[in-house]
Amino acid sequence: MSGKEEKKTEKKENENFATGKRRKAVARASIRPGTGVITLNSMPIDDIKNQTVRLLLHEPLSLVGDAWKKFNIKVSTNGGGTLGQAQAARQSIAKCLADALGDEAKAIFMAYDRNMLAYDPRRTEPHKSPRSSQGPRRYKQRSKR
Repeated sequence: MSGKEEKKTEKKENENFATGKRRKAVARASIRPGTGVITLNSMPIDDIKNQTVRLLLHEPLSLVGDAWKKFNIKVSTNGGGTLGQAQAARQSIAKCLADALGDEAKAIFMAYDRNMLAYDPRRTEPHKSPRSSQGPRRYKQRSKR
């Protein structure tokens, strides 16, 4: 051995992990059997002040009914903005629930909104060099007379 201790990450029984992405934001969620506690960055989602973010996070939970109350879900996010992180967390929660509850939950999520389970690869177009501050396709306005 090289003197360094090897770190082993042990996956506990009945624990699933999922990743959600939205533009630059990344969310990682873990789900395990519990009492229905859901935290986002170590804060219960009911304590989040932004109502839009709170509604986005409750969306996958309301679609599966009361089945989510048998699990504890822990989500951590980084990168992007507030709503990007919320949409990434929403996707990771939905993926965790689909893994834990099976194909029935997966079908519900796909019928409601495909972005709950599928990554959206769209990105903004890079700005072009002559007028890079104005955007990728903006040209100088021309006068007709």
